[in-house]
Amino acid sequence: MTHPASDMRHDDDLLDYRLSLRLGATHARQRLGIEREYEGAMIGPDGHFVYFEKWYSFHRLVETCLRLSGMLNRARQNARRINTIDRRIVLPNLPEDFEGFRILQLTDLHVDMDQQALDALIRHVSEMDYDLCVLTGDYRKLTWGPIDACLQGMRELRPALKGTPLAVLGNHDSIRMLPGLEDMGYQLLVNENIAIDRGASRLYIAGVDDAHFYKVDNLQQAADGIPAGAVTVLLSHTPEIFRQAAHAGYDVFLCGHTHGGQICLPGGIPVLLDADCPRFVGKGAWQHAGMQGYTSCGSGTSVVQARLNCPPEVTLHTLTRGPQ
Repeated sequence: MTHPASDMRHDDDLLDYRLSLRLGATHARQRLGIEREYEGAMIGPDGHFVYFEKWYSFHRLVETCLRLSGMLNRARQNARRINTIDRRIVLPNLPEDFEGFRILQLTDLHVDMDQQALDALIRHVSEMDYDLCVLTGDYRKLTWGPIDACLQGMRELRPALKGTPLAVLGNHDSIRMLPGLEDMGYQLLVNENIAIDRGASRLYIAGVDDAHFYKVDNLQQAADGIPAGAVTVLLSHTPEIFRQAAHAGYDVFLCGHTHGGQICLPGGIPVLLDADCPRFVGKGAWQHAGMQGYTSCGSGTSVVQARLNCPPEVTLHTLTRGPQ
């Protein structure tokens, strides 16, 4: 009879081995080490995960304020009404073969937060027309703990997405999710890039690991092998590295993380933006040093299942050489 503890050690060893093969021993060891240290600090004497006082108090404060104002039910329903944001990205050096190329961006799904919201997302994207789907992180509800519910949600979403979706991890995501996600058909970009061919032309999609909490992003490594002058789209979970990315020469920067504030004042003015960056990169389209960026409000919710004056979104970016 196999002992459960022995099975767990075997599973851990297998995970470590797979991640070392996939990412290299140093990155795998670094990411896993930070996660295990973080989670170890959150396990109480009874062996269960404990909430940070700040997180728990903020959750209750937001929910209580919405309830007292009579807007809680409305805010919960808002979180399940997904919008499509259509926008053009003008790139004069875009190869002609990529004129009109459409990139569907999904971000901050938190698929295990609310099943109805996940079902709404699946219905919304299943009939959309695009050339490439990219996901910019935060698939899990919490920043710690089990990953099974998150992986199940991502498994439910996968058939609704065309082609091979490219994805990066966010600060809510465990590196332990990587093998499962890739086994489902998502392709993770962990400080890596991939070439997209169309006709005789090529553009590059690069992606970095989480730069917000884990600080394991590497823009130089992500650009490895990309020829000078090539059109490049960078996927990052957070906008916080926008300066570094712009001066590294990326053309387009797609990210999320902020939820656009999620709970906003009338006019969509965020009350809070959980990111160490100026507000101009915290929501929507922006530019810096010749690089075009977009920070999506995301389709999921974090901390509390509610949105106010900040609808959930999926974003359809159409690449073009210019006015036609």
